[in-house]
Amino acid sequence: MGSNFIPSTAVNELEMWQPDTFDLPTIDRELGWAQALGMNTMRVFLHNLLWKQDAQGFLSRMDQFLIVADKHHIRITFVLLDSVWDPHPHLGKQPAPTPYVHNSRWVQAPGADGLKDDSRWDAELKPYLVGVLRRFRDDKRVLMWDLMNEPDNDSAQYKATELPDKAARALRLLKEEWKWVREVDPSQPLTSGVWKGDWSSDASLSEMARFQLQNSDVITFHSYDPPEVTKKKIESLRRYDRPIVCTEYMARPLGSTFAAILPQLKKERVGAYNWGFVNGKSQTIYPWDSWDKPYRGEPAVWFHDIFHKDGQPYDPKETALIRGLTGTDAGGSPP
Repeated sequence: MGSNFIPSTAVNELEMWQPDTFDLPTIDRELGWAQALGMNTMRVFLHNLLWKQDAQGFLSRMDQFLIVADKHHIRITFVLLDSVWDPHPHLGKQPAPTPYVHNSRWVQAPGADGLKDDSRWDAELKPYLVGVLRRFRDDKRVLMWDLMNEPDNDSAQYKATELPDKAARALRLLKEEWKWVREVDPSQPLTSGVWKGDWSSDASLSEMARFQLQNSDVITFHSYDPPEVTKKKIESLRRYDRPIVCTEYMARPLGSTFAAILPQLKKERVGAYNWGFVNGKSQTIYPWDSWDKPYRGEPAVWFHDIFHKDGQPYDPKETALIRGLTGTDAGGSPP
């Protein structure tokens, strides 16, 4: 059980990992708060451009991050590629967040240019994927590899600059990625999570979901739905007879709350990563509709996230519930 994690000082995954903005003290402090809740894993996004920028430096920072996570008894699921939000990532100084807008500067990996030009896949993406996995293929601090986040998400906020055949290209890339990574033969399981559509029967699956579910060692899925819908999704995935992990949930105004979902996931023996940990530059306390609807201050109900930047919980009842479910006392020590 854990969260999708980016430190509060990073606006996106590039700012999290680039050498000038890699903020290990903040990471250490915030993972300490996770440990105090009894969280034992975090889901963390990488980016292929970081490898292109400085492969050895990137691997070194990944190792430093894993040292800190291990100190807090937290294992990491790394997300290698991502199809959500801005399709035009760039290295260097990242723009400041747009005020009051949810995840306003998150970037895709590889992005539209890298996805469109398949000649770059072997030249740029394969070395990144193979290089990272070879370095950490037997590392016990890594729990799982998530090959591509929501591959067929059309990122509606960027529809004007998305590729018209994005889903088809993403499926082709995911198939290639799976081949490359299987050749490395990591000790950790591989997955890519389903996030939309009907999974209740083989006949109802999209081509993308079918490939993801057939090839994942661990079944992962996203659900920002109320408990009754989430339960149906879990039931629809049981037929694969593999461990199941919900790698994204928790959007309070939609009925996906810790109180509604987390006890259910524990009862079902389904792993749980909520979206958002600390209210920071990603600004995911604001809802998705903040891209279209103006906000001028903190919403009455936070959309995601658990903590303020000073470590105070948004809702002490939630953090008490999490500690109760993880079996951790208020001081952060297992009983």
